[in-house]
Amino acid sequence: MEFQRRIPDRAWAKIYEYLQGFVRNREIYCKNEIECRKFVEGVFWMARSGSQWRLLPKEYGEWYIIYKRFAKWSDRGIWYKMLYYFQVDPDMEYIMVDSTILRAHACSAVKKTSKKTKVWEDLAADSRQKSTQFATL
Repeated sequence: MEFQRRIPDRAWAKIYEYLQGFVRNREIYCKNEIECRKFVEGVFWMARSGSQWRLLPKEYGEWYIIYKRFAKWSDRGIWYKMLYYFQVDPDMEYIMVDSTILRAHACSAVKKTSKKTKVWEDLAADSRQKSTQFATL
């Protein structure tokens, strides 16, 4: 199955060459370049979309397998090392994922309150006992 290639070929060549150092040290398995690229593209799709792993398009492979491999690479610090390594290369801007790209989950939004609720909260706060002078008698 063909997958959409979002990483430019020149950038992918640099990434793959960098990953070969980890392959030589037997830290990761990345012998098949096409499968490795599909995996990395899938991870970048996840990072940029902010989606759940289950919603990963089938073109990148089974979401659970991609997730397990991603978790192994994360535990070994591969992603951190790769981003740190390429941070000085302006041609590698595609792999730099920061807060301007990532989407926040709906749960991170501020709680919406109506004006009526706010008024009742203010009244309740004002009606609380402000002094404990008579409460201790």
